[in-house]
Amino acid sequence: MKRKIIACALAVAMAASTIGLTGCTEKDRVSWNVSQEANNFNAVRRLTVINTLSDKVLLQMTGTFAIQTDPDTNELQVICELENGEYQKHFVYLNKFTTYTVEDISGSDVDKYSYELNFMPEFLPGVKITAKE
Repeated sequence: MKRKIIACALAVAMAASTIGLTGCTEKDRVSWNVSQEANNFNAVRRLTVINTLSDKVLLQMTGTFAIQTDPDTNELQVICELENGEYQKHFVYLNKFTTYTVEDISGSDVDKYSYELNFMPEFLPGVKITAKE
């Protein structure tokens, strides 16, 4: 009797998993896999934040990073992995005049642990940019 119950439960579980997998398209699986790879710091991406009123680029970041949006605070959280195993977290605050795009630019031969963050100095009032040579 116990074996019949276990066999029946196993058959129901297998049927349910088969039904669940058939609703998944190849596009959905690929999309999920690409997102996982990118959020595991395995894809080089470019984040661009744009002022929609002036069409000016406010920020651009290139490298291996994970992103997450927080609708409660209306911010984009960007997490970067450094070569020494540490992580840095950056916040991009979004409003009705800003939008962002994230491009997958993998295929470049770059260091997995590097990233580049560019602020456009003309949009940072009161900030003086200096370079050390």
